[in-house]
Amino acid sequence: MKIVITMMIMMMMMVVVVVGSNGAAVSCGDVVNALIPCGSYLIGEGVDKPSGACCRSAKGLNKMVATVTMRRQLCECMEQTGPSFGVVPKRASGLPAYCKLHIEIPISLHTNCSRIK
Repeated sequence: MKIVITMMIMMMMMVVVVVGSNGAAVSCGDVVNALIPCGSYLIGEGVDKPSGACCRSAKGLNKMVATVTMRRQLCECMEQTGPSFGVVPKRASGLPAYCKLHIEIPISLHTNCSRIK
């Protein structure tokens, strides 16, 4: 299972950077790389809560998406890649509470990323 996850992460690292209208960009590779420490928690692989390293990475990612364009890019990336990595939606939506994150992106399978502010 870890080999499959590693291969998927490597493939996602090759995703082209999406550039927003204001020049700010977040790549799916950046997002996936930041969430690597959260992998076991997000896919439900034997852990009940995220690790300290996961929370630190998630907080760093949250700081990285400082503009509306970047938050929308993050949302779109998570919607596109989450299912392919086997992310459990309930675990993803619980990450902000566990890590005490104040995020402006709703975590749901039905988020309209274009409405994020």
